[in-house]
Amino acid sequence: MQVTETLSEGLKRELKIDIPAGDLATKLEDYMADLKSKANIKGFRPGKVPVGHLKKMYGRQAMAEILSNTIQETTQNVVEERSERPALTPEIDLPEEDAEKIMAGDADLSFKMTYDVLPVFEIVDFAGFDIERPVVEIADEEVETQVADIAKNNTPFDTKDGAAEDGDRVTMSYLGKIDGEAFDGGADENGQLVLGSGQFIPGFEEQLTGLKAGDEKVVEVNFPEDYPAAHLAGKAAAFDVEVKEVAAPGEVTIDDKFAEGLGLESLDKLKEIVRGQIESQFGQMTRQRVKRQLLDKLDDHYSFELPEKLLESEFEIVWRQVEEDMKRNEKTFEDEDTTEDEAKAEYRKIAERRVRLGLVLSEIGEKNDIQVTDEELQRALYDRVRQFPGQEQQVFDYYKNNQQALASLRAPIYEEKVVDFMLELANVTDKTVTKEELEKLVAEDEEDA
Repeated sequence: MQVTETLSEGLKRELKIDIPAGDLATKLEDYMADLKSKANIKGFRPGKVPVGHLKKMYGRQAMAEILSNTIQETTQNVVEERSERPALTPEIDLPEEDAEKIMAGDADLSFKMTYDVLPVFEIVDFAGFDIERPVVEIADEEVETQVADIAKNNTPFDTKDGAAEDGDRVTMSYLGKIDGEAFDGGADENGQLVLGSGQFIPGFEEQLTGLKAGDEKVVEVNFPEDYPAAHLAGKAAAFDVEVKEVAAPGEVTIDDKFAEGLGLESLDKLKEIVRGQIESQFGQMTRQRVKRQLLDKLDDHYSFELPEKLLESEFEIVWRQVEEDMKRNEKTFEDEDTTEDEAKAEYRKIAERRVRLGLVLSEIGEKNDIQVTDEELQRALYDRVRQFPGQEQQVFDYYKNNQQALASLRAPIYEEKVVDFMLELANVTDKTVTKEELEKLVAEDEEDA
Protein backbone atom coordinates (compact mmCIF):
# COMPACT_ATOMS: atom_id res chain seq x y z
CA MET A 1 0.00 0.00 0.00
CA GLN A 2 1.22 3.50 -0.86
CA VAL A 3 -0.03 6.69 0.79
CA THR A 4 0.71 10.03 -0.89
CA GLU A 5 -0.25 13.36 0.68
CA THR A 6 -1.55 15.58 -2.11
CA LEU A 7 -2.85 18.48 0.01
CA SER A 8 -2.00 19.89 3.43
CA GLU A 9 -3.27 23.44 3.85
CA GLY A 10 -4.40 24.60 7.28
CA LEU A 11 -6.80 21.95 8.50
CA LYS A 12 -7.45 20.46 5.05
CA ARG A 13 -5.93 17.11 4.15
CA GLU A 14 -6.07 15.11 0.92
CA LEU A 15 -4.41 11.71 0.51
CA LYS A 16 -4.07 9.37 -2.45
CA ILE A 17 -4.18 5.70 -1.46
CA ASP A 18 -2.90 2.96 -3.80
CA ILE A 19 -3.41 -0.74 -3.02
CA PRO A 20 -2.07 -3.28 -5.56
CA ALA A 21 -4.58 -5.50 -7.35
CA GLY A 22 -2.54 -8.46 -6.12
CA ASP A 23 -3.40 -7.63 -2.51
CA LEU A 24 -7.09 -7.61 -3.37
CA ALA A 25 -6.74 -10.88 -5.28
CA THR A 26 -5.16 -12.48 -2.21
CA LYS A 27 -8.06 -11.29 -0.06
CA LEU A 28 -10.50 -12.70 -2.63
CA GLU A 29 -8.76 -16.08 -2.57
CA ASP A 30 -8.92 -16.14 1.26
CA TYR A 31 -12.59 -15.17 1.08
CA MET A 32 -13.34 -17.95 -1.41
CA ALA A 33 -11.41 -20.51 0.60
CA ASP A 34 -13.47 -19.69 3.65
CA LEU A 35 -16.67 -19.75 1.59
CA LYS A 36 -15.72 -23.11 0.06
CA SER A 37 -15.51 -24.69 3.50
CA LYS A 38 -19.02 -23.46 4.36
CA ALA A 39 -20.88 -23.55 1.03
CA ASN A 40 -23.76 -25.97 0.67
CA ILE A 41 -24.68 -26.01 -3.02
CA LYS A 42 -26.94 -28.56 -4.67
CA GLY A 43 -24.94 -31.00 -6.80
CA PHE A 44 -21.72 -30.66 -4.81
CA ARG A 45 -20.51 -32.34 -1.65
CA PRO A 46 -19.76 -30.00 1.30
CA GLY A 47 -16.32 -28.46 0.89
CA LYS A 48 -15.95 -29.73 -2.69
CA VAL A 49 -17.43 -26.83 -4.66
CA PRO A 50 -14.84 -25.66 -7.24
CA VAL A 51 -13.47 -22.19 -6.49
CA GLY A 52 -14.16 -21.18 -10.08
CA HIS A 53 -17.83 -22.00 -9.64
CA LEU A 54 -17.96 -20.02 -6.39
CA LYS A 55 -16.34 -17.03 -8.08
CA LYS A 56 -18.88 -17.21 -10.88
CA MET A 57 -21.73 -17.23 -8.40
CA TYR A 58 -20.42 -14.96 -5.63
CA GLY A 59 -17.28 -13.30 -6.97
CA ARG A 60 -18.76 -9.84 -7.62
CA GLN A 61 -20.57 -9.77 -4.28
CA ALA A 62 -17.41 -10.92 -2.50
CA MET A 63 -15.24 -8.32 -4.25
CA ALA A 64 -17.68 -5.53 -3.37
CA GLU A 65 -17.52 -6.54 0.28
CA ILE A 66 -13.72 -6.76 0.17
CA LEU A 67 -13.45 -3.30 -1.41
CA SER A 68 -15.75 -1.75 1.19
CA ASN A 69 -13.92 -3.35 4.11
CA THR A 70 -10.48 -2.53 2.66
CA ILE A 71 -11.33 1.16 2.17
CA GLN A 72 -12.82 1.42 5.66
CA GLU A 73 -9.87 -0.33 7.36
CA THR A 74 -7.28 1.55 5.32
CA THR A 75 -8.88 4.92 6.06
CA GLN A 76 -8.90 4.23 9.79
CA ASN A 77 -5.33 2.88 9.83
CA VAL A 78 -3.91 5.76 7.80
CA VAL A 79 -5.45 8.36 10.12
CA GLU A 80 -4.13 6.54 13.20
CA GLU A 81 -0.63 6.25 11.72
CA ARG A 82 -0.62 9.98 10.98
CA SER A 83 -1.83 10.73 14.56
CA GLU A 84 -4.57 12.95 13.20
CA ARG A 85 -8.12 13.50 14.41
CA PRO A 86 -10.60 14.05 11.56
CA ALA A 87 -13.40 16.51 12.35
CA LEU A 88 -15.85 14.34 10.39
CA THR A 89 -15.72 10.97 8.65
CA PRO A 90 -13.24 11.31 5.70
CA GLU A 91 -14.78 11.55 2.24
CA ILE A 92 -13.77 8.86 -0.24
CA ASP A 93 -13.55 9.53 -3.96
CA LEU A 94 -13.50 6.40 -6.12
CA PRO A 95 -14.75 6.99 -9.68
CA GLU A 96 -17.38 4.46 -10.77
CA GLU A 97 -15.50 3.52 -13.93
CA ASP A 98 -12.41 2.73 -11.87
CA ALA A 99 -14.48 0.67 -9.43
CA GLU A 100 -15.67 -1.58 -12.28
CA LYS A 101 -12.08 -2.34 -13.35
CA ILE A 102 -11.05 -2.97 -9.73
CA MET A 103 -14.01 -5.31 -9.20
CA ALA A 104 -12.91 -7.26 -12.27
CA GLY A 105 -9.34 -7.47 -10.94
CA ASP A 106 -7.98 -5.44 -13.87
CA ALA A 107 -6.73 -2.43 -11.88
CA ASP A 108 -5.16 -1.45 -8.57
CA LEU A 109 -7.40 0.08 -5.92
CA SER A 110 -6.66 3.79 -6.06
CA PHE A 111 -8.83 6.32 -4.28
CA LYS A 112 -8.69 9.85 -2.87
CA MET A 113 -9.38 10.56 0.79
CA THR A 114 -10.20 14.11 1.96
CA TYR A 115 -10.92 15.40 5.45
CA ASP A 116 -10.44 18.29 7.86
CA VAL A 117 -8.42 17.69 11.00
CA LEU A 118 -9.43 19.07 14.36
CA PRO A 119 -7.49 22.21 15.34
CA VAL A 120 -4.84 22.00 18.05
CA PHE A 121 -5.07 24.59 20.83
CA GLU A 122 -4.04 25.03 24.45
CA ILE A 123 -6.61 24.96 27.23
CA VAL A 124 -6.73 28.30 29.04
CA ASP A 125 -6.55 28.48 32.83
CA PHE A 126 -10.25 28.97 33.45
CA ALA A 127 -9.61 28.90 37.20
CA GLY A 128 -8.95 32.61 36.75
CA PHE A 129 -12.39 33.29 35.26
CA ASP A 130 -14.49 35.61 37.43
CA ILE A 131 -18.15 34.57 37.28
CA GLU A 132 -20.95 36.41 39.06
CA ARG A 133 -23.85 34.18 40.05
CA PRO A 134 -27.12 36.11 40.51
CA VAL A 135 -29.17 34.52 43.28
CA VAL A 136 -32.77 35.33 44.14
CA GLU A 137 -33.75 35.03 47.78
CA ILE A 138 -37.30 33.76 47.93
CA ALA A 139 -39.33 35.99 50.25
CA ASP A 140 -42.28 34.62 52.21
CA GLU A 141 -44.46 37.13 50.37
CA GLU A 142 -43.57 35.50 47.05
CA VAL A 143 -44.64 32.11 48.37
CA GLU A 144 -47.87 33.57 49.76
CA THR A 145 -48.64 35.17 46.39
CA GLN A 146 -48.11 31.88 44.56
CA VAL A 147 -50.32 30.02 47.05
CA ALA A 148 -53.01 32.67 46.59
CA ASP A 149 -52.80 32.15 42.80
CA ILE A 150 -53.26 28.41 43.32
CA ALA A 151 -56.30 29.11 45.47
CA LYS A 152 -57.68 31.45 42.80
CA ASN A 153 -57.27 28.75 40.15
CA ASN A 154 -59.12 26.31 42.40
CA THR A 155 -62.01 28.62 43.19
CA PRO A 156 -65.32 26.71 43.37
CA PHE A 157 -68.16 28.01 41.18
CA ASP A 158 -71.91 27.67 41.78
CA THR A 159 -74.49 27.91 39.01
CA LYS A 160 -76.54 31.13 39.09
CA ASP A 161 -79.68 32.25 37.28
CA GLY A 162 -78.74 35.88 36.79
CA ALA A 163 -76.66 37.71 34.19
CA ALA A 164 -72.91 37.17 33.94
CA GLU A 165 -70.72 39.76 35.61
CA ASP A 166 -67.03 40.28 36.31
CA GLY A 167 -65.57 37.27 38.14
CA ASP A 168 -68.28 34.84 36.98
CA ARG A 169 -67.45 31.74 34.97
CA VAL A 170 -69.24 31.39 31.65
CA THR A 171 -69.56 27.98 30.00
CA MET A 172 -70.32 28.33 26.30
CA SER A 173 -70.05 26.93 22.81
CA TYR A 174 -68.56 29.18 20.15
CA LEU A 175 -67.54 29.14 16.50
CA GLY A 176 -65.13 31.73 15.16
CA LYS A 177 -65.25 32.97 11.57
CA ILE A 178 -63.18 35.30 9.42
CA ASP A 179 -64.92 36.68 6.33
CA GLY A 180 -67.69 34.17 7.01
CA GLU A 181 -65.36 31.15 6.99
CA ALA A 182 -64.61 29.09 10.12
CA PHE A 183 -60.92 28.89 11.01
CA ASP A 184 -58.86 26.19 12.76
CA GLY A 185 -58.73 26.49 16.55
CA GLY A 186 -61.69 28.88 16.67
CA ALA A 187 -64.33 26.51 18.00
CA ASP A 188 -65.26 24.82 21.27
CA GLU A 189 -68.41 23.06 22.48
CA ASN A 190 -67.85 23.56 26.22
CA GLY A 191 -65.38 26.40 26.57
CA GLN A 192 -65.10 28.04 29.98
CA LEU A 193 -64.03 31.61 30.64
CA VAL A 194 -63.81 33.59 33.88
CA LEU A 195 -64.82 37.15 33.04
CA GLY A 196 -62.01 39.56 33.84
CA SER A 197 -59.27 36.93 33.55
CA GLY A 198 -57.98 38.33 30.25
CA GLN A 199 -57.58 34.84 28.78
CA PHE A 200 -59.38 35.52 25.50
CA ILE A 201 -58.87 38.05 22.72
CA PRO A 202 -59.21 41.66 23.93
CA GLY A 203 -62.85 42.74 23.76
CA PHE A 204 -64.29 39.21 23.86
CA GLU A 205 -64.98 38.95 27.60
CA GLU A 206 -66.60 42.36 27.87
CA GLN A 207 -69.27 41.37 25.34
CA LEU A 208 -70.31 38.39 27.48
CA THR A 209 -71.16 40.59 30.45
CA GLY A 210 -74.92 40.64 31.03
CA LEU A 211 -75.65 37.38 29.18
CA LYS A 212 -77.60 34.55 30.84
CA ALA A 213 -77.74 30.80 30.26
CA GLY A 214 -79.44 30.13 26.92
CA ASP A 215 -78.54 33.50 25.41
CA GLU A 216 -76.92 33.68 21.98
CA LYS A 217 -74.74 36.45 20.66
CA VAL A 218 -72.31 37.26 17.84
CA VAL A 219 -69.11 38.57 19.43
CA GLU A 220 -67.05 40.72 17.08
CA VAL A 221 -63.37 41.27 17.84
CA ASN A 222 -60.05 42.01 16.17
CA PHE A 223 -57.03 39.76 16.66
CA PRO A 224 -54.02 41.79 17.91
CA GLU A 225 -51.37 42.67 15.33
CA ASP A 226 -48.80 40.69 17.34
CA TYR A 227 -51.03 37.61 17.75
CA PRO A 228 -48.80 34.47 17.75
CA ALA A 229 -50.71 32.82 14.88
CA ALA A 230 -49.56 34.94 11.96
CA HIS A 231 -52.50 33.93 9.73
CA LEU A 232 -54.92 35.47 12.30
CA ALA A 233 -52.90 38.50 13.42
CA GLY A 234 -54.69 41.81 12.84
CA LYS A 235 -57.80 40.23 11.32
CA ALA A 236 -61.43 40.90 12.25
CA ALA A 237 -63.36 37.87 13.48
CA ALA A 238 -66.94 37.07 14.50
CA PHE A 239 -67.77 34.36 17.07
CA ASP A 240 -71.21 32.74 17.24
CA VAL A 241 -71.64 32.24 21.00
CA GLU A 242 -74.27 30.28 22.94
CA VAL A 243 -74.10 30.54 26.74
CA LYS A 244 -74.71 27.21 28.46
CA GLU A 245 -74.12 28.16 32.09
CA VAL A 246 -73.23 31.14 34.27
CA ALA A 247 -71.60 30.36 37.61
CA ALA A 248 -70.58 32.69 40.45
CA PRO A 249 -67.30 32.25 42.36
CA GLY A 250 -67.40 30.83 45.85
CA GLU A 251 -65.15 31.62 48.79
CA VAL A 252 -61.77 29.93 49.28
CA THR A 253 -60.09 29.74 52.68
CA ILE A 254 -56.38 29.05 52.47
CA ASP A 255 -55.84 26.59 55.31
CA ASP A 256 -54.93 22.95 55.96
CA LYS A 257 -58.30 21.81 54.60
CA PHE A 258 -57.62 23.61 51.32
CA ALA A 259 -54.20 21.89 51.08
CA GLU A 260 -55.80 18.53 51.83
CA GLY A 261 -58.18 19.11 48.93
CA LEU A 262 -55.10 19.27 46.71
CA GLY A 263 -53.89 15.93 48.08
CA LEU A 264 -51.35 17.39 50.53
CA GLU A 265 -51.09 16.85 54.27
CA SER A 266 -51.05 20.50 55.33
CA LEU A 267 -50.78 24.13 54.29
CA ASP A 268 -47.14 24.16 55.40
CA LYS A 269 -46.44 21.28 52.99
CA LEU A 270 -48.08 23.23 50.17
CA LYS A 271 -45.91 26.25 50.94
CA GLU A 272 -42.83 24.04 51.05
CA ILE A 273 -43.61 22.64 47.59
CA VAL A 274 -44.35 26.09 46.19
CA ARG A 275 -41.07 27.45 47.58
CA GLY A 276 -39.21 24.53 45.97
CA GLN A 277 -40.85 25.22 42.62
CA ILE A 278 -39.92 28.91 42.77
CA GLU A 279 -36.35 28.07 43.73
CA SER A 280 -36.15 25.58 40.86
CA GLN A 281 -37.50 28.15 38.40
CA PHE A 282 -35.04 30.84 39.41
CA GLY A 283 -32.28 28.25 39.82
CA GLN A 284 -32.62 27.40 36.12
CA MET A 285 -32.44 31.08 35.23
CA THR A 286 -29.36 31.52 37.41
CA ARG A 287 -27.74 28.52 35.74
CA GLN A 288 -28.52 29.95 32.31
CA ARG A 289 -26.96 33.29 33.24
CA VAL A 290 -23.82 31.72 34.76
CA LYS A 291 -23.33 29.37 31.81
CA ARG A 292 -23.67 32.25 29.36
CA GLN A 293 -20.95 34.19 31.21
CA LEU A 294 -18.65 31.18 31.14
CA LEU A 295 -19.17 30.54 27.43
CA ASP A 296 -18.67 34.23 26.63
CA LYS A 297 -15.32 34.19 28.44
CA LEU A 298 -14.25 31.05 26.56
CA ASP A 299 -15.30 32.67 23.28
CA ASP A 300 -13.22 35.75 24.12
CA HIS A 301 -10.14 33.60 24.80
CA TYR A 302 -10.22 31.49 21.64
CA SER A 303 -9.80 32.30 17.99
CA PHE A 304 -8.63 29.46 15.76
CA GLU A 305 -9.35 28.06 12.30
CA LEU A 306 -12.44 25.89 12.18
CA PRO A 307 -12.91 22.70 10.14
CA GLU A 308 -14.75 23.93 7.05
CA LYS A 309 -17.11 20.98 6.60
CA LEU A 310 -17.96 20.88 10.29
CA LEU A 311 -18.79 24.58 10.17
CA GLU A 312 -20.91 24.15 7.02
CA SER A 313 -22.80 21.29 8.64
CA GLU A 314 -23.57 23.40 11.72
CA PHE A 315 -24.56 26.42 9.63
CA GLU A 316 -26.99 24.29 7.60
CA ILE A 317 -28.66 23.17 10.85
CA VAL A 318 -28.93 26.77 12.10
CA TRP A 319 -30.16 28.15 8.78
CA ARG A 320 -32.72 25.38 8.32
CA GLN A 321 -34.18 26.30 11.71
CA VAL A 322 -34.30 29.98 10.70
CA GLU A 323 -36.15 29.18 7.48
CA GLU A 324 -38.63 26.91 9.29
CA ASP A 325 -39.32 29.59 11.92
CA MET A 326 -39.87 32.26 9.28
CA LYS A 327 -42.17 30.01 7.26
CA ARG A 328 -44.19 29.05 10.34
CA ASN A 329 -44.57 32.70 11.37
CA GLU A 330 -45.15 33.85 7.78
CA LYS A 331 -42.29 36.35 8.04
CA THR A 332 -39.85 37.64 5.42
CA PHE A 333 -36.34 39.07 5.76
CA GLU A 334 -37.83 42.44 4.90
CA ASP A 335 -40.15 42.12 7.90
CA GLU A 336 -37.04 41.73 10.05
CA ASP A 337 -35.38 44.82 8.49
CA THR A 338 -32.62 42.75 6.89
CA THR A 339 -31.76 40.82 3.73
CA GLU A 340 -31.13 37.12 3.25
CA ASP A 341 -27.40 37.73 2.72
CA GLU A 342 -27.13 39.86 5.85
CA ALA A 343 -29.07 37.29 7.87
CA LYS A 344 -26.84 34.47 6.61
CA ALA A 345 -23.74 36.42 7.64
CA GLU A 346 -25.13 36.91 11.15
CA TYR A 347 -26.21 33.30 11.57
CA ARG A 348 -22.86 32.08 10.24
CA LYS A 349 -21.25 33.90 13.17
CA ILE A 350 -23.58 31.98 15.48
CA ALA A 351 -22.57 28.70 13.81
CA GLU A 352 -18.88 29.63 14.16
CA ARG A 353 -19.32 30.33 17.87
CA ARG A 354 -21.19 27.06 18.41
CA VAL A 355 -18.54 25.00 16.61
CA ARG A 356 -15.64 26.77 18.34
CA LEU A 357 -17.14 26.41 21.82
CA GLY A 358 -18.14 22.83 21.09
CA LEU A 359 -14.54 21.97 20.22
CA VAL A 360 -13.23 23.75 23.31
CA LEU A 361 -15.68 22.05 25.68
CA SER A 362 -14.97 18.69 24.08
CA GLU A 363 -11.23 19.16 24.52
CA ILE A 364 -11.63 20.21 28.16
CA GLY A 365 -13.82 17.19 28.82
CA GLU A 366 -11.40 14.79 27.10
CA LYS A 367 -8.33 16.20 28.84
CA ASN A 368 -10.05 15.83 32.23
CA ASP A 369 -11.60 12.41 31.55
CA ILE A 370 -15.19 13.60 31.90
CA GLN A 371 -17.60 10.83 30.96
CA VAL A 372 -21.34 10.36 30.55
CA THR A 373 -22.31 7.27 32.51
CA ASP A 374 -24.65 4.59 31.19
CA GLU A 375 -27.04 5.47 34.01
CA GLU A 376 -27.13 9.15 32.98
CA LEU A 377 -27.75 8.24 29.35
CA GLN A 378 -30.44 5.74 30.31
CA ARG A 379 -32.20 8.38 32.42
CA ALA A 380 -32.12 10.85 29.51
CA LEU A 381 -33.50 8.16 27.20
CA TYR A 382 -36.41 7.40 29.53
CA ASP A 383 -37.15 11.13 29.89
CA ARG A 384 -37.26 11.38 26.11
CA VAL A 385 -39.49 8.31 25.76
CA ARG A 386 -42.00 9.76 28.23
CA GLN A 387 -42.52 12.71 25.89
CA PHE A 388 -44.30 10.38 23.45
CA PRO A 389 -47.17 8.68 25.31
CA GLY A 390 -48.50 5.70 23.42
CA GLN A 391 -45.33 5.44 21.30
CA GLU A 392 -42.88 4.57 24.05
CA GLN A 393 -41.59 1.32 22.55
CA GLN A 394 -41.11 2.76 19.06
CA VAL A 395 -39.16 5.75 20.41
CA PHE A 396 -37.09 3.54 22.70
CA ASP A 397 -36.17 1.20 19.82
CA TYR A 398 -35.34 4.16 17.55
CA TYR A 399 -32.74 5.52 19.95
CA LYS A 400 -31.36 2.12 20.86
CA ASN A 401 -30.80 1.25 17.19
CA ASN A 402 -29.55 4.67 16.09
CA GLN A 403 -26.15 5.66 17.45
CA GLN A 404 -26.39 9.18 16.02
CA ALA A 405 -29.73 9.74 17.75
CA LEU A 406 -28.31 8.36 20.99
CA ALA A 407 -25.36 10.72 20.66
CA SER A 408 -27.83 13.63 20.48
CA LEU A 409 -28.98 12.67 23.99
CA ARG A 410 -25.45 12.25 25.28
CA ALA A 411 -24.13 15.59 23.96
CA PRO A 412 -26.11 18.00 26.24
CA ILE A 413 -25.35 15.83 29.31
CA TYR A 414 -21.65 15.90 28.47
CA GLU A 415 -21.71 19.66 27.92
CA GLU A 416 -23.39 20.31 31.29
CA LYS A 417 -20.86 18.08 33.08
CA VAL A 418 -17.96 19.97 31.49
CA VAL A 419 -19.56 23.29 32.49
CA ASP A 420 -20.00 21.99 36.06
CA PHE A 421 -16.33 20.98 36.14
CA MET A 422 -15.22 24.42 34.98
CA LEU A 423 -17.46 26.26 37.43
CA GLU A 424 -15.98 24.27 40.31
CA LEU A 425 -12.56 25.68 39.43
CA ALA A 426 -13.61 29.19 38.36
CA ASN A 427 -13.92 32.10 40.77
CA VAL A 428 -17.69 32.18 41.26
CA THR A 429 -19.19 34.78 43.57
CA ASP A 430 -22.86 35.03 44.52
CA LYS A 431 -24.78 38.29 44.19
CA THR A 432 -28.25 38.66 45.64
CA VAL A 433 -30.71 40.12 43.12
CA THR A 434 -34.45 40.57 42.85
CA LYS A 435 -36.43 38.28 40.60
CA GLU A 436 -37.04 41.22 38.25
CA GLU A 437 -33.29 41.86 37.97
CA LEU A 438 -32.60 38.19 37.23
CA GLU A 439 -35.35 38.05 34.62
CA LYS A 440 -33.92 41.16 32.97
CA LEU A 441 -30.39 39.67 32.88
CA VAL A 442 -31.65 36.44 31.31
CA ALA A 443 -33.79 38.37 28.81
CA GLU A 444 -30.75 40.42 27.77
CA ASP A 445 -28.72 37.22 27.31
CA GLU A 446 -31.45 35.72 25.15
CA GLU A 447 -31.68 38.89 23.07
CA ASP A 448 -27.92 38.88 22.54
CA ALA A 449 -28.02 35.21 21.61
